Amino acid sequence: MRCQRSAVMRFPSRDPGGAGQISATRTGTQTMLGVEMDPLAAALRDARARTLELVIDLDDARWMGPRLEIVNPILWELGHVAWFQEFWTLRHARGRPPAIPGVDALYDSAAVAHDTRWDLPLLARPRVLRYLAETLERSLEALGSAPDETGYFHRLALFHEDMHGEAFTYARQTLAFPEPAITRVAPEPRAGPLSGDVEVEGARLLLGAKGEEPFVFDNEKWAHPVDVASFRIARAPVTNEEYAGFVEDGGYRDSRLWSKEGWRWRESVQARRPVYWQEGRVQRRYDSLQSLAPHEPVIHVCWYEAEAYCNWAGRRLPTEAEWELAAATPAKRRFPWGDSPPHARRANLDAHAGGPVDVAAHPEGDSAYGCRQMIGNVWEWTATDFAPYPGFVADPYKEYSQPWFSSPHKVLRGGCWATRGRLLRNTWRNFYPPDRRDVLAGVRTCAGPVTARRG
Repeated sequence: MRCQRSAVMRFPSRDPGGAGQISATRTGTQTMLGVEMDPLAAALRDARARTLELVIDLDDARWMGPRLEIVNPILWELGHVAWFQEFWTLRHARGRPPAIPGVDALYDSAAVAHDTRWDLPLLARPRVLRYLAETLERSLEALGSAPDETGYFHRLALFHEDMHGEAFTYARQTLAFPEPAITRVAPEPRAGPLSGDVEVEGARLLLGAKGEEPFVFDNEKWAHPVDVASFRIARAPVTNEEYAGFVEDGGYRDSRLWSKEGWRWRESVQARRPVYWQEGRVQRRYDSLQSLAPHEPVIHVCWYEAEAYCNWAGRRLPTEAEWELAAATPAKRRFPWGDSPPHARRANLDAHAGGPVDVAAHPEGDSAYGCRQMIGNVWEWTATDFAPYPGFVADPYKEYSQPWFSSPHKVLRGGCWATRGRLLRNTWRNFYPPDRRDVLAGVRTCAGPVTARRG
């Protein structure tokens, strides 16, 4: 996730259910046990530890890396993470001066053009690491103090850093760096494919976040009625085996399967298969080659590729309303399995597995309709253009959503194996241009006509 697309939460006095519910999660632990025992403080320390795990093994040359449109120099991105935390938790919320004179001209992603980030007089490696450490400690010291007693801006910094952690993960894949040394859980046993569809009965869905959420991102606000007709949706994402059939049947050579924009993109990059695949059902994973796991979900495909695959298979992408109904039911479950938070038996999240797992894994995470892995494993493209919900109002960090409504972006849902579980819920909307295939995205397909409309 790009730095311009950092997490944003709203902080007006009328945010329904906001301050009270956030306060309830803290229940006096700071007074009794100190800030280190506060769950928000622990999450902030955890996010910083993960950030460093993802980059600290790389040398200075790799911290700068090549000049590419889809990545940032790691040296810049680390400074930006520290700057964002300082700006929102200390400067914006509490009126403190910047820790480093002129730092905005280096790390404000809204003001610093992407292609200039390699040319700036960035903080050197030891200094940027110190900036990260000092900012975290100063921010934790301020946690719970006026005027941000609920920790709203600390949560903003937390989720911003979580998103950059995912970006560091897929950047290492893009640049063929070694696999990061992240603590793993026991390997998930091979679970095989999970074929077939489930029937989702038509319903009126309140699409988007409801007011009782402790915080929400501005593009999720607010839940509004959408009528969804009955439809069929795949129980699981498209696998490598299934997608290989499309490739080997000449799907990348048949313009009839592609939209005009998609075919133009395919020709411009000479795509013949997913970006990291090679002939013979081999893929590059970080800096090594391995055979494709047939029952893992296809990953690193762009929206145009997903659309063409659907046309070949006689399927289609779900709308985001259909996706949310299949995940949440009309009763608006917070997660596909219910309202309790994610854990390792239900979803492949938090990078603990080190990559995707078979699409039949994690049956405990099934939705009420029987869809598996709607949270975790791979982001899932939808047919829906990224646009504001009715009555949209930008949150304090206005660059999060609003600038991207006017350019072609598609909505993705569900998170992936590298997404932090604390970030997600059924209403969470990700968004990328339709040509991005470096991100950790896959495909779930639908059958039947699209008949969803606002109520």
